[in-house]
Amino acid sequence: MNVTIRKIGNSEGIIIPKEVLERLGLKAGDQMEMHLGNGELQLKAIEEDFARQVEHAEKFMDRYKVALKKLAE
Repeated sequence: MNVTIRKIGNSEGIIIPKEVLERLGLKAGDQMEMHLGNGELQLKAIEEDFARQVEHAEKFMDRYKVALKKLAE
């Protein structure tokens, strides 16, 4: 599938066809993760619940890192 890079405000972007969004279960406002490698651009949908859980886990681990380190011994 070919897409065209377009001017969007002060940035540039691509328009993702509606059929692709529907197939992935995405809508306006959803977040995606972007990876660059081997001359490719890869986009991956982020599950908001999972991303939120990871954020909370990271805060918890940072707050209790001394206790968690002791427990790991």
